[in-house]
Amino acid sequence: MSNEEKGSLDFPSEIINEGKIKVLVPNLKAYGVTPSDYAPSKAPVFYNPVMEFNRDLSVLAFQAYQQMVNKEIAICEPLTSQGIRGIRYVAEIEGVKNVLLGDINEKAYQTAKYNIKLNGFQDKIALEHKDANSLLCENASPKKRFDIIDIDPFGTPVTYLPSAFMALKNNGLLAVTATDLAPLCGVHAKACIRKYGGKPLRTEYCHELAIRLMVGCMASLAAKQDVGIQVLLSHSSDHYIRAYTKIGYGAKKADESIKKVGYILHCFNCMHREVIKQPFGKILCPECGSQMDYTGPLWIGSILDGKFVEEVIVENQKKMFKKKEKIAKILSLIKKEAEAPPTYFVLDKLSGKLNLPAPATQTFVTALHKQGFQAVQTHFNPRGIKTDAPALEMHKVLRDIVKMLKIQ
Repeated sequence: MSNEEKGSLDFPSEIINEGKIKVLVPNLKAYGVTPSDYAPSKAPVFYNPVMEFNRDLSVLAFQAYQQMVNKEIAICEPLTSQGIRGIRYVAEIEGVKNVLLGDINEKAYQTAKYNIKLNGFQDKIALEHKDANSLLCENASPKKRFDIIDIDPFGTPVTYLPSAFMALKNNGLLAVTATDLAPLCGVHAKACIRKYGGKPLRTEYCHELAIRLMVGCMASLAAKQDVGIQVLLSHSSDHYIRAYTKIGYGAKKADESIKKVGYILHCFNCMHREVIKQPFGKILCPECGSQMDYTGPLWIGSILDGKFVEEVIVENQKKMFKKKEKIAKILSLIKKEAEAPPTYFVLDKLSGKLNLPAPATQTFVTALHKQGFQAVQTHFNPRGIKTDAPALEMHKVLRDIVKMLKIQ
C-alpha cells in the first residue's frame, strides 16, 4: 500500500484472505496486550476473525433468498467497518445488482474504501461516510429501498431496526445480529427490558430465549410501521445470536406477527415450561405446584423455516468454505428443530436437578421416542434436547435410563 493510498490508515494492519476476497484489517496482535483484552474492540477499525462463520452463513442465506425471489438484489450494510461482508456479498453471491456500505467511523470508511478498490468492485459497491440510521432513512423512499439489509453491530441491533424496516422492500430480508447476550440471557435483566422491551430469564435455554426476545422486539417495532415478519433462519453461535427475517407490508401481516408474541412460563423447581399468549397474574406450576416465573413478551412463533434451511444447506454444498463442515453440522441440527416446540432441556441440568448421573444425549432421545414423544437434539447446546415430553416425564425417563444402565 502506498502512502497516498493508505491515507488515514495509520494503524497496524495486515492483508487477510476470506472467502473469495482479500482485505486489509487491523493486526489484532497489536491490540491484545493482556489476556483479558478483547482485541477487536480495541482496534481503531472493528474486525473479528471469529465471525467468519457468521459471514459464511450470511453468504449462503442471502444466496438462498436470491434464488427464492429469483431476481437481482440490492443489499445494504450500514455498519460495514472494514467492508469485508459487503465485498464478500458481491464476490460470492450470484444475482447481486449492487451493494451500499456505510460507516460513521473515519478509519473504517477509509479502510472499506481501500478494500473495495483492492478487490476491484468500485462499479458494484457504493460507500458512504454516514451514520447507519441516516443512511437507511435516506434510502427509505420506494425507489431506493433494498432487498436485503444486514445489521451486524457490536452490541444491540435495536437502535437500527426502525430505520431498517423503512428501507426494506416488501418481502425483503432483514438479517440481524446481537452480541449483547448478557442482557438477553438475564444477567442484566433491566438492560434487556430497556432495550428489547421484554423480561429475560436465566435458564438453561436462555440462548433460545435471547433469539425470541430479539425477534419479539423486531415484530413489535415492525408492526408500528404496518409491517409483519417471518423468521426464515436463526441460530446461536459463539458469543452472538443471529436471525434472518422476511418482512411483509400491510396491517394484516403486522397483526399476524403480533399474534406470535407472548410469554413463556418456567418452573425452577421441576423445570416445567409452557407458552402463553396473554398477560397473567400469579401462576402455579401444573406439574409440581410451585410458583412459576416468566419471560417476555417475546416471539413464540417459529424461529426457522424448514424449506429455507434446506435451501441454505444446498448452497453450502456448493461452496468450499473453511468452515463448511461446521456450517453443515449446525444447519442439519437446525433443520431437525423446525417442527420442535419452544425451549429445550439440557441433560446435565436435568440430571443435576435430580442428583443422577447423565446418560448420553442420543440414549435419552431414543428413550423419549420409545415413549411416543417428539425429541431432537438442538444446535443451541450439545447436551440440549427439544421435546414435547412434560418435565415430570423427563424425570421418569432419566430415572429409568439410569436404573436400566446402572450408570455410576
